[in-house]
Amino acid sequence: SGFNSIGHMDTMLRGRRQIGHCKEGEEFIQNVFHVLFQIFTGKEKSNLSICWLQYEISKVVQCLQAKKKKKLKAQGRRSKKLAKNFLKAPDNRNNLTLWKLYAYLEWLLGNTDDARKVFDTALCTAGTGGLKSAHLCSLSLLYAQLEVELLESIEGAVMSRAVHILTKLTESGPYVPYSGQVLSVNVLKARKTYEHALQDYLSKTPVSDQDKVSDADQLVNLVGCYALFQYLTVGIDAAVLIYTQASEKLEASDPQKCEKTGENFGIQNFPSALEAVMLLHTNLLRFHMKISVYPLNPLREALTEALKRYPSNQSLWRSYIHIQRKSHSASKARRFFDNVTRSADSLEPWLFAIQAEQLRKKLTEKVQRADVGEVHCTIPETGLTNRIVALFEHAVQSENGTHCPLLWRMYLNFMV
Repeated sequence: SGFNSIGHMDTMLRGRRQIGHCKEGEEFIQNVFHVLFQIFTGKEKSNLSICWLQYEISKVVQCLQAKKKKKLKAQGRRSKKLAKNFLKAPDNRNNLTLWKLYAYLEWLLGNTDDARKVFDTALCTAGTGGLKSAHLCSLSLLYAQLEVELLESIEGAVMSRAVHILTKLTESGPYVPYSGQVLSVNVLKARKTYEHALQDYLSKTPVSDQDKVSDADQLVNLVGCYALFQYLTVGIDAAVLIYTQASEKLEASDPQKCEKTGENFGIQNFPSALEAVMLLHTNLLRFHMKISVYPLNPLREALTEALKRYPSNQSLWRSYIHIQRKSHSASKARRFFDNVTRSADSLEPWLFAIQAEQLRKKLTEKVQRADVGEVHCTIPETGLTNRIVALFEHAVQSENGTHCPLLWRMYLNFMV
């Protein structure tokens, strides 16, 4: 094929085979992990374990996307063995991040009951930090999110396992696994606790730089848990209100704005927290649209607002392209891409603009092809082809684009 892929090159199809992790690239990455693992100790070693497990999970996700059942089974066995070995190490036994990743891995492999047992075990051993413990909040949020994804509709969700998890988090007592019911009095108490906790966080002033970073992470987890709780117990509008309040407060604590107005707000690690809150917001809207009837406009507005601020966020772009594919008019999306590519330095807007047009081209050709094997369309879609070539030309002339191998490979691939 003329080149070897190390790591991920999954945007192109090579014949029938999707490019993923080739053998040599995979060996190289595994060797790096093994060598580093013997050098590091203590906290660094735990952090490396987390990175390694995240990498293994990314391969499982890739197998799921490619729908390769055999490969998924083998990959799942390897990844689980690695995760268990990490958790056996004395330093990692109470590492909630590793427990969280291991439970997530089990969930992805389809072992929902095993994953629940791992989550419950981790929550039981995590202590009684409640909303003050960042790791506990993060663990509960993922567990609740995964449970919510199993729901077929929002009706009766008040009695669900997800509400139980989010309610228990506010009680600051030992965790008790779900028994099939949630008391309404506990739901009311939890709502008050969340409300006060969020107010306290938004009006708090951090002391050191270390606090700022952990505060920002903790705020994101807290907003995520509270919004999900409101979504399940009240409805989508209540959840959106939480995200809007948090975003407004975080925007107000933008360091540049504070300098102009002379005010000083608490959460200083502002950009990362705001970006994460916006991502949670758009993801919840997308999920809600999947399980019930809801207008597209709120999601489109939230995404365009978020992308203007964070043009290099790939998850946001994927969501944007996903919703634009449903619309028959391309002009709005094209104008938006045009604005963002002009003002942003990052390469993501170019890559996603190209991808959006390529998907449109694919769709047009599919519609125009006759139902007799691979007979190509009689009226070739030259307009889209020229548009894609023009996008590639502009992208490779930008400073980052000139030095991006992926972009050149995509261009060559398209021209072929």
